[in-house]
Amino acid sequence: MALDGIVTRAIVHELQACRGARINKIYQPNDRDIVFHIRTQQGNAKLLLSANPTYPRVHLTQETFLNPAEAPMFCMILRKHCESGIIEDIQQVGMERIIHMTIRQRDELGDVSSKKIIVELMGRHSNIILLDPASDTILDGINHVTPAISSYRVVMPGFSYTNPPEQHKRNPLETEQEAFRESCLVNEESAVSWLVGEFSGLSPLAAQEIAHRAGEGHPGGNEGEKEKDCGSLWRAFDEVMGQVRSHQYTPVTGVNPKGKSVFSVIPLTLLADETRTYESVSQCMEDYYGDKAQRDTVKQKVSDLLRFLQNERTKNIKKLDNLNKDLEEAGDADRYRIFGELLFASLHQIQKGDREVQLINFYDEEQATVTIPLDPLLTPSDNAQRYFKKYNKYKNSLAVINEQLIKTREEINYIENLLQQLSHASLNDIDEIRDELVQQGYLRDRSRKTKKKKKNDKPTLHVYTSSEGVELYVGKNNLQNEYVTNRLASSNDTWLHTKDIPGSHVVIRSSEYGDATLQEAAQLAAYYSQAKESSSVPVDYTLIRHVRKPNGAKPGFVIYDNQKTLFVTPDEQLIKAMPNSVKNNRN
Repeated sequence: MALDGIVTRAIVHELQACRGARINKIYQPNDRDIVFHIRTQQGNAKLLLSANPTYPRVHLTQETFLNPAEAPMFCMILRKHCESGIIEDIQQVGMERIIHMTIRQRDELGDVSSKKIIVELMGRHSNIILLDPASDTILDGINHVTPAISSYRVVMPGFSYTNPPEQHKRNPLETEQEAFRESCLVNEESAVSWLVGEFSGLSPLAAQEIAHRAGEGHPGGNEGEKEKDCGSLWRAFDEVMGQVRSHQYTPVTGVNPKGKSVFSVIPLTLLADETRTYESVSQCMEDYYGDKAQRDTVKQKVSDLLRFLQNERTKNIKKLDNLNKDLEEAGDADRYRIFGELLFASLHQIQKGDREVQLINFYDEEQATVTIPLDPLLTPSDNAQRYFKKYNKYKNSLAVINEQLIKTREEINYIENLLQQLSHASLNDIDEIRDELVQQGYLRDRSRKTKKKKKNDKPTLHVYTSSEGVELYVGKNNLQNEYVTNRLASSNDTWLHTKDIPGSHVVIRSSEYGDATLQEAAQLAAYYSQAKESSSVPVDYTLIRHVRKPNGAKPGFVIYDNQKTLFVTPDEQLIKAMPNSVKNNRN
């Protein structure tokens, strides 16, 4: 189910627990999301407001967000008008995907003022708008809509607020049986299409569920081929709306008959496979959306890096093939020397114009005859000299080829390591990987920042806590790996890494821990590696004092000894269940 009016009603009902809550902090981790750190009667909580064009939503969250070094302008305005304020009211507009939050705050003069935050959850038109309700004037919006974009509705500071265009649909919670029946009988569309078009707040999934309960066939079937059973539809419709009207919600996720993941706040009888239920709507939405929004944002931001690294990898693989061919040819250097010496010893047997000559190879124990190709345009002596030149060329190139082979293999390993890191990267991790590529000379620095990073600047640190209460640090890129392994860890801490597989450095920040902590650290090393989807992944572990970085090595590259090896199968649910936090020098 997309976030429809029914889900909006459910989340607004759940958020009534936030009425009277104080807004302690306001953050804007990216272009489309706002996070309120609030203090409710039940304790501290985080409220996410998202105007993401693909995944717009509002719910309480347990997720950890990384915030930019400088807060965006919209965040600064929200802080000015809403920070330290009290959430007085949270309401839904009819059955629309629009939520109004009223915030009471004392201004700089100590006077009480009221502001309204309007969250419009409407796909690519989603927005978060701060309004002065006294004058109905927009103070700012997370997405600006200029007169050039829309002549009907402008969302800019100083303009009056205009409601989104009305759809002129019926409110399903206020529809009586007779009105339902009349509309049903005169409409010739299928049950699902009619329900979605007639009633506000109904997504196709909710309409499919009502049709399914009424015996109108499975979703996706051609329901228009038979007349609608308006009586059965009304009974199913009234049953569902009765649950919504009385706030009897059952948040669930599952997979529909087309194999697509869906979520709902009403029980879904149309799902044949097993469904998962949740204690709250927020938990359901957080699990359903997971990191989808972040992964989409990451995918957009990382696409140019992926293309660049994949091209670099392809170039180096071709280079490796060519070097191997050169190595094979250079391996024949001794053969060319022998050809030259045999020719010099037998010049009297050769005439200019000959294309080949057969000579006894006196270097061979069996004195076998060897056929030597000749250039008919050269004299016998010049042909011999030609083979000696080839011999010297390949003999000298062997050392260079071997050196280039080592460098090229290291380059491929480095690039594959970066590609693996990008598969797990957060937005902040991507910036650090980009910085690393600039520092290594792969990319030009196109940023306009004039400030140079201080040497003591810490990268982002991902910290997990084991079941025994021990901190486990995970480096998700080379800057983090270098910091965690070479600067943060003590000599008696334990270091883990997948054996001969690109992956993260993991450090157990304690000299004393049990087998459970070691197993969980190995799980992290395997999960954040190229072998994430594999089973029985080998993970090496050793003390930090046995780990060192060779001089001139690429970032993140280390060598180690005195290691032992564990074999683990990555368990995503175990990783997600582990308490974790993100630390960086911006917080």
